[in-house]
Amino acid sequence: MTNLEVIERFIDYLLSERRYSALTLRNYRHDVEQFLAWGERTTSEGDFELLEVRGADVREWIMYLSDGGTMSNASINRAVASIRSMYKFLRRQGIIERDIFAAVTSLRTPQRLPKYVEDGKMVEVVQRIKSDLRGEEWLTCRNALMILMLYACGLRLAELVAIDLQHFDDAYTTLRIRGKGDKERVVPIVEALRHEIKLYVERFSEQNICRNPEKALFLSKRGERISRSDVQRSVARLLRECGVQGKVSPHVLRHTFATHLLNDGADLREIQELMGHSSLRATQVYTHSNIAQLQRAYFASHPREK
Repeated sequence: MTNLEVIERFIDYLLSERRYSALTLRNYRHDVEQFLAWGERTTSEGDFELLEVRGADVREWIMYLSDGGTMSNASINRAVASIRSMYKFLRRQGIIERDIFAAVTSLRTPQRLPKYVEDGKMVEVVQRIKSDLRGEEWLTCRNALMILMLYACGLRLAELVAIDLQHFDDAYTTLRIRGKGDKERVVPIVEALRHEIKLYVERFSEQNICRNPEKALFLSKRGERISRSDVQRSVARLLRECGVQGKVSPHVLRHTFATHLLNDGADLREIQELMGHSSLRATQVYTHSNIAQLQRAYFASHPREK
């Protein structure tokens, strides 16, 4: 089996059985191809066989990435995870027998708490959104509703972009989302958001600018499904205009959704289901954020700290 055949077989598995998104497949392919390119450069005649790789080769590759200084440990670990997944797949298929990752460990990374918008500042953002939604310009209303849905539903960027009108129930009280790994979940729509979605659809559906037969909820100026970059720019612009400091992105709003739910007493399992996390471990990061908030309050208020 050639190197190309190994890669294509692995990617086909991720597509057909794991049902990964196009973006995830692209990332896996990039990591594997970069590993192969490195291997071909390090051999004298470029004769590098993926099926003959040893654990020592992987460790040498990790050292190469680490010494390069252009990738963080977290980015290196993500790339290594892609290669690990490929060789795990090859072992399950009986194509190789040995576990070349048995002695390969991940690089140490500092634990970063998720960035989110504080309660008080988010109140200002929502007030701005409500004002924009009352405007007459379609583009302003579209951007405001996108940001409101990211915050109110805890959606990923790709999930927001993929929303079609048919994904809502008839009364706009629930929304079917297909998340990572093609896993489907149902997100409840709170009354205030339900009203805004319904009004938005009623106001702008008459324009009939959508060229997409799937009837995407959010469209570009050209009537096509909105792009990820358009959403990112719209989110960053509005949050900056509202005075939000630090990182501003759709994922910050997703973190804000989870953090605010946890702070107001929501159960961690419920947050996990709402966010579409396959493991509770991914949701537990918000407990660390909550503890950090308590620590700040403690150090600011306890008399022995003054």
